[in-house]
Amino acid sequence: MQKPVVITIARQYGSGGKTIGEMLSEKLGIHFYNKELLKLASDESGINEALFVNADEKAAGSKFLGMFHKKYKGDLLSPDSDRFTSESNLFEYQAKVIKELAKKESCVIVGRAADFVLKDYDNVLSVFIHAPFEFCMEQAAKKVNLTGHELEKYIQRIDKDRADYYKYYTGREWTDARNYDLCLDSSKLGFERCVEEIISYMNVRFQ
Repeated sequence: MQKPVVITIARQYGSGGKTIGEMLSEKLGIHFYNKELLKLASDESGINEALFVNADEKAAGSKFLGMFHKKYKGDLLSPDSDRFTSESNLFEYQAKVIKELAKKESCVIVGRAADFVLKDYDNVLSVFIHAPFEFCMEQAAKKVNLTGHELEKYIQRIDKDRADYYKYYTGREWTDARNYDLCLDSSKLGFERCVEEIISYMNVRFQ
């Protein structure tokens, strides 16, 4: 691949999207970016990384989402602004880092509305990994010490945070298949086959 190819992965909690992203990056020999984006954005802006962590994939002012959203436009605020450390500006810096990565290297980027941030880039393949709720429950139970109703609420809360975050910064519905190049049900394919399908699509798309 002469030109960098970036695969963005949006994922329901418990669907295995992060694991699939890691497997994909290993198979292709390219970098995998998830939480690392927060440190890079912190380094870029000089803003404490803890602020990025606290705002990670959560919408600013989410209780007002029914009334408005702040669609991402790439407008960075300067350090002298009183909103320099606002959640919206944290997103802007994170998006800046995502764009810089897309220009210089092939990589896998998980979450953070990266598909929308890079929607005008012709070297990006956007993927949404989903699965039935029962499957997500089974997978999540392997990672967190919760069961039954508590686990169910935990998964629903994380997915709601991700959906609200996506809606707030993109104006789009997170689960709308039209936002992505490829949507895969990991419960039907398994993680390894999902990786194979993404690579097959990538090879056809970018030759």
